[in-house]
Amino acid sequence: MHLTPKHILLAGATGLTGEHLLDRLLNEPTVARVLAPTRRPLAEHPHLVNPVGALESLLPQLEGPVDVAFCCLGSTLRQAGSQEAFRAVDLELVLAFARRARELGARHFIVISALGANPASSIFYNKVKGEMETALKAMDWPQLTIARPSLLMGPRSEFRLGERLAEPFMRWVPGKYRGIEACRLARALWRLALEEEDGTRIIESDDLRRLGR
Repeated sequence: MHLTPKHILLAGATGLTGEHLLDRLLNEPTVARVLAPTRRPLAEHPHLVNPVGALESLLPQLEGPVDVAFCCLGSTLRQAGSQEAFRAVDLELVLAFARRARELGARHFIVISALGANPASSIFYNKVKGEMETALKAMDWPQLTIARPSLLMGPRSEFRLGERLAEPFMRWVPGKYRGIEACRLARALWRLALEEEDGTRIIESDDLRRLGR
C-alpha cells in the first residue's frame, strides 16, 4: 500500500544525504510541511519550518503533527573526537530524536544506519550502529525502516581523505558493498516513506541503489 505523508520531521538536513532529501521533500507537491531543526539556518521555503540551534535543546520545542520522521544524523570517530562523543550523536541523539518523533505522532521512522551494523561487532562504529538499531526496534514502532548504505559518495563540505581515496574503488565492488551516491539514497528514502508495511524493514545498500534509480 502506498501513502502520501504530508507532515515530515527531518534531522540531519545539512548533512550529505539530508541536503538531498530536504530538497526532494520541499519539491514534493504532496508534502505540506517539513520540520527540519538545524544548527545553522536553511534557505527559506513556504513549506519549511526551521528551528535553529542544537538539536538536543530544540527537541522539546518541536511541534506536530508528524506523519513520517527521517533521521539522517551521523558522524565519524574523527569528527566526534572520541568514542563517547560519537556514541552521544550516533546512538543517544538518534534515540532522543526518535522518542520525540513518536510523541509528535509519527507512525513511520526512517533512519540511516550503516552496512555491517551489529551490536556484537568488534568494530566500534558498527557496534554503535547495531546498538542504535536494537534500541529503535525496542520502541515498537508501527513502521520502522532501517537503511544500511555502503560508503556514501558525493561532494562534502569537509574533506575526508579516507573516503576520497576509497570512492573510486567503491564504485566497482559488487553487491551491497558498492558505494552509493547520496542523491540516490535520498530518492530511496523518500520512496520507502511512501510504502506502508507494518513492522521493521532493513534495507541493504544494493536494494537502496535499486530504489534510488
